[in-house]
Amino acid sequence: MRRSEFTLDLAAVRHNARRLLDVLEGSELWAVVKANGYGHGAVDVSRGAVEGGASALCVASVAEALELRPDFPATRIVVLGPSDPPDVERARSAELELVIGDGRVPEGVPVHLKLDTGMGRWGLSELPAAGRDVVGVMSHFASAEADPEFTRRQLDAFLDATQSSRQLTRHMANSAAALTLPEARLDAARCGIALYGISPFGNDPRTHGLEPALRWESVLAQVKVLGAGQSTGYGRTFVAAEPTWIGIVPVGYADGFRRDLTGTTVLVAGEPRPVVGTVSMDAFAVALDRELPVGETVTILGDGILAEEHARVADTIAYEIVCGVNTGAPRAARVVVG
Repeated sequence: MRRSEFTLDLAAVRHNARRLLDVLEGSELWAVVKANGYGHGAVDVSRGAVEGGASALCVASVAEALELRPDFPATRIVVLGPSDPPDVERARSAELELVIGDGRVPEGVPVHLKLDTGMGRWGLSELPAAGRDVVGVMSHFASAEADPEFTRRQLDAFLDATQSSRQLTRHMANSAAALTLPEARLDAARCGIALYGISPFGNDPRTHGLEPALRWESVLAQVKVLGAGQSTGYGRTFVAAEPTWIGIVPVGYADGFRRDLTGTTVLVAGEPRPVVGTVSMDAFAVALDRELPVGETVTILGDGILAEEHARVADTIAYEIVCGVNTGAPRAARVVVG
């Protein structure tokens, strides 16, 4: 039984990369592929991004970078997260670039100095003198998707602090800033969520010319009628008020279909149907308007079913929805097209 199948569309990744490059108007696109490419598959997404014009890959750790290096021997790979002395040695051997946010600048490896302009997380309170191994200066927006006033304050602080660093690569924009704040694009933009065809603003990605790259499908594994007063799932959170057809889908929170997605919409035989009852570890139920055959396709992402919509139901962000999917064997099959 095809219980959970993911399809990554590399053509969509390439399209999104080119769309971002069009928006950037001459600034470089650095593809953020950390967390296994936001759940999409880091190696494959990186390939699509580079083919689409990205000039660097950004990851969270040296370990993530080392997984990519064999497939991308000549591509710049920037490690955005903190690193310890053993990491520095590994980075030097693998020709990685490190971000430094605590003042200790290692030698013999390209580094980017990170200034904290308001994120309140990694970052220096002020920039030290740039040594010979410093190749870039950067910062990180805290709320570029929702707070334009604070975003501009952060950008102004960064520009003021880097007036004397124009010989270095300056980069600060994320997907939201790249799409809506031209003055933040600088020399390069580090774009993640938009690369995957997901809106950083939580709205329809097509509004921004983006194409979702991930499709998630399952099937109806069982179809039955609940009589009036009968329930489905743990806790009896759905009780049929009248005879109701339901379908059981063999996907649950162990696969990344979160427990708080009760009430979201999926497609069954191409038609929107609501998820009812409590989501289990390995299954969820959908209310049907008629009897359908076992094996009928259930589309969880794709064909207009968006991660952004699931995120609204779960009161979270689309980033968390896709980062949480389990695309690996033995829970799922994964296909790459395009």
